[in-house]
Amino acid sequence: MPAPQASPKTAYIRPLPRAFYNRDPRRVARELLGKILVRNRGRNPLTARIVEVEAYLGEKDPAAHSAAGRTARNAVLFGPPGRAYIYFIYGNHYCLNVSCEPEGQAGGVLFRALEPLSGVEEMARARGLNIENPKDLIKLTSGPGRLCEAFSITRARDNDCDLTSAASTLWIGEEVGKKIGDSTRSLRIRTTPRIGISKAADKPWRYLLDGNPFVSGRIR
Repeated sequence: MPAPQASPKTAYIRPLPRAFYNRDPRRVARELLGKILVRNRGRNPLTARIVEVEAYLGEKDPAAHSAAGRTARNAVLFGPPGRAYIYFIYGNHYCLNVSCEPEGQAGGVLFRALEPLSGVEEMARARGLNIENPKDLIKLTSGPGRLCEAFSITRARDNDCDLTSAASTLWIGEEVGKKIGDSTRSLRIRTTPRIGISKAADKPWRYLLDGNPFVSGRIR
């Protein structure tokens, strides 16, 4: 099991612009792979590379939270693109999504797994894991609930957070010097059906970095 990569300093990461998310969630999902999730914590941010995501298409997607229309719970998905949508599931963990499509039209991407870069010890403490154990390190951020716990993501704290602003406590960026999309084209991306759902489970809208050890769940 390789050690976590050295993290680029947040000063050398630029936030992805809102226009990046103002598109079909399937395109956004693919291009989010390799990008970096940042939790601002002064001089010691938590950072991790996005390695697995799933796209949800809005009201026409029976597996999407927005399938039943706009509610108080899912309102963020119908708002401006690039906002964090957080929900609580199974009574024990949170899931992080980002809103896509123009305002008023629902769509989103679920974050399923990250590869830790910096702040690994803090993530491990939040998860109650021992990163000296390779099996624990793998569990750190491999799964929607696990990554939220590692980044201390909750609905109360982060729902509707602007993920396009480096002034936010939580945001997503690209390393400076890369053009948006360049890093995605150089990655080995695998597409599979979404997992952990019962409706529209055949849709191939799960995207992951092939061979990355932090990818969650099974690969069909």
